[in-house]
Amino acid sequence: MNQSNTNNCIHCGADCGKTPVIWEEKIFCCKGCKTVYQLLHENKLYNYYKLEETPGVKLETTTEFGNKYAFLDNAEVKEKLITFSEGNISKVKFFIPVIHCASCIWLLENLEKLNKGIRYSFVNFTKKEVDITFDESVITLRQLVELLSSIHYIPDLSQSMSDKKEDNQSYKKLLYKIGIAGFVFINVMTYSLPAYFNGEPLNDNLQSVFSILSYILVIPVVFYSGSDYYISAIKNLLKKNISIDLPIALGIIVLFLVTTYEIFHTGGSGYCDSLSGLIFFMLVGKWYQSHTYEALSFERNYKSYFPIAVTKINKQIEESILLENIVMDDELIIRNKELIPADSILIDGEGQIDYSFVTGESSPVVKKAEDFIYAGGRQMGGIIKIRVQKEVNQSHLTKLWNQDKSYEKPSDSLKTLSDKISQYFTVIIIAIAIAGFAFWFWNGETHTAIFVFTSVLIIACPCALALSIPFTFGNTMRIFGKAGLYIKNTGVIEKMSHISVVVFDKTGTITQPNETKINYSGETLSKEEMDAVFSISKQSTHPLSHSISSSYRHLNYQSPEHFVEVAGRGIFGKAGNYNIKIGSEEYVCNKKSESTRESSIVFVSVNEKVKGFYTISNKYREGFGEVLKTLKSKFKIYLISGDNDAEAKNLTGFFEKDKMFFDQKPADKAEFIKELQEKGETILMTGDGLNDAGALMQSDSTHSCR
Repeated sequence: MNQSNTNNCIHCGADCGKTPVIWEEKIFCCKGCKTVYQLLHENKLYNYYKLEETPGVKLETTTEFGNKYAFLDNAEVKEKLITFSEGNISKVKFFIPVIHCASCIWLLENLEKLNKGIRYSFVNFTKKEVDITFDESVITLRQLVELLSSIHYIPDLSQSMSDKKEDNQSYKKLLYKIGIAGFVFINVMTYSLPAYFNGEPLNDNLQSVFSILSYILVIPVVFYSGSDYYISAIKNLLKKNISIDLPIALGIIVLFLVTTYEIFHTGGSGYCDSLSGLIFFMLVGKWYQSHTYEALSFERNYKSYFPIAVTKINKQIEESILLENIVMDDELIIRNKELIPADSILIDGEGQIDYSFVTGESSPVVKKAEDFIYAGGRQMGGIIKIRVQKEVNQSHLTKLWNQDKSYEKPSDSLKTLSDKISQYFTVIIIAIAIAGFAFWFWNGETHTAIFVFTSVLIIACPCALALSIPFTFGNTMRIFGKAGLYIKNTGVIEKMSHISVVVFDKTGTITQPNETKINYSGETLSKEEMDAVFSISKQSTHPLSHSISSSYRHLNYQSPEHFVEVAGRGIFGKAGNYNIKIGSEEYVCNKKSESTRESSIVFVSVNEKVKGFYTISNKYREGFGEVLKTLKSKFKIYLISGDNDAEAKNLTGFFEKDKMFFDQKPADKAEFIKELQEKGETILMTGDGLNDAGALMQSDSTHSCR
């Protein structure tokens, strides 16, 4: 395998820095990548590295899982995940988000070479899913998940995946309808070919046979394949609404009635070919659109971010229980980087709670015993013990997620372009048809009156609109998808053309998630002192410490002789010959400054001497300034944030001062959007945190930056 950079990891391609992990003269960025490489080579899976260059996935994982997946031994959990079981043979489907290339597919479809208990595996690349058939007498479900995790293909075991019941019934019905319509269309066209090529009908007897055969074949197409259009039209009429399905249904029915009349009363050939073709192509368009939705689907609920099971303390014994079985006063164990599943009180340990999923703000909040912790926070430190105060579906997180039920958008935005057209189109066409019928009937030409009435309805049937909409919108969604913009439904496409105001959230939306801009001010640190600062800051999970260690990641790491973290104040320890103290001004300098700052300040001392401080501020997304400049020429731009105004001065170069709003609660954001709508504006809201959910739902169009 050729590498463009000799310092890149041979497995995932990441920069290995100054201290790479080496095995058999090959370099790796971490022990995890080395372990996966060894495992694949021990099992002679060399093609994994031949199909793609550095195809591996870099993850912070370990092959020592301990009890992390112990809950998969629980019978209730297994029942939820396993889709089929007969004897020792079971089938399971996993969603694996990191599937991204041909090498991923090849490896996941050759899992049987890693463990003989795996009988068969198949990857659905579009859905990022893998179906696995395995022998439980050889490898258990838990061992299977541990195997996938050890090669860095960690399955999503969230509650939503286990609750996901695929609605294949309606999809299968659509395929059956397309199959019948397609079969009939091909056969009817075959019967019609002689007439098309000759330019005139066949002899009477043969033409009658072909016409009757075509008529018999087209009956199931009209009454089965086209049934959705009749049902939709009737339902909309009952709701006093005229949709595009009404003129389509009328066109199909009238076309069928005229065909019946021509074949059995005049001896003609009717319109069986046009009728079957029309329904077939409309159904294909519907399939294409639904297939596009499926490929770009990102519908999720709050459960999709939680584990399928949690660890409960029951009489001093740890046991795994399903998320749905959590009740008040349950005592749960939460490990590093695990989500808090329900509103709780901390009873043991020190909480470093990252609420970025809820608020978009990544700085952990320090929690002590008896402090309240909201569901959705992620523990970023050691093991903690919590006592549940509210059940999962009653938590603060659930209320935030369900904000879409609390806000209503202007009613006009709910009408699609096609339905607006249909309201007037259908009425006008029916009026013209009735007028034509009345004119000829009044003049005694009954046959001509019927012919005119049916002809108007058939010719004016909006089949072109019905055919073009699914293909146009479906293709538009694919184009957006290639650019990384995932459209929730076709209604969004229509609304985007009317946008007049763009509203931005701040943290995580215009700022780079988990990235900061850091500057050092003070006495210059020597190379050895910087090595020591790097080694000590690397021990802490606090984001500010992480920012410092990340900026020094090219330096040499030394294992500290000792390390202590003082919650909410700072850290200190010894690395090499240097005693390092990092933290707030009060902690490091023994004094507190009264000045206000636009950024976070972290002081550092070496051997009890204050050396200087680090200024850590948000790093804005690359190209954001250019994007905003372009948008300002066409739209009104606002910033609305739940954070304080510490960075207001830094943002004045991007936004007008009177169009920035800080300290906004979720309800405030939604109300702000509503007020703009009442002024006649059409809003595009851009946000990332769950606290933006209400504003996103209230707005006319949304963009989520996750």
